[in-house]
Amino acid sequence: MNTILNNRYEIIRRLGQGNFGTTYLAHDNNLPNSPVCVVKKLSPVQTEKKALSEANRLFYKEAETLQKLGEHNQIPRLLAYFEENSEFYLVQEFIEGHDLTKEFCSGNKFSETKTIRTYAKTLYIAYTK
Repeated sequence: MNTILNNRYEIIRRLGQGNFGTTYLAHDNNLPNSPVCVVKKLSPVQTEKKALSEANRLFYKEAETLQKLGEHNQIPRLLAYFEENSEFYLVQEFIEGHDLTKEFCSGNKFSETKTIRTYAKTLYIAYTK
């Protein structure tokens, strides 16, 4: 049986895992043709009530920020966010391609100009929102 989150997102496979959670590829079963999306599960380390309350506050603040950033065509749009079983989930559009980690670890060198332009664009987007 496949995992269904929020009675909507059917997990296809795990994409990655980090210190704060896990990222999955999923189908959105509530939309025509069940498009693919990315579901990020954020698992709080602390389980006491006060810590969970703070995690909740920070999660919703982060979701609002991601909504604003997602208005730019180079950043995946935030499609939804929700809480289920004391875990927090962000749902973003899936963008075909490879992640930058693979590019950085491939041994290919980036010119200083390309690196500066990439970071400058990213910082501009982040700070103008």
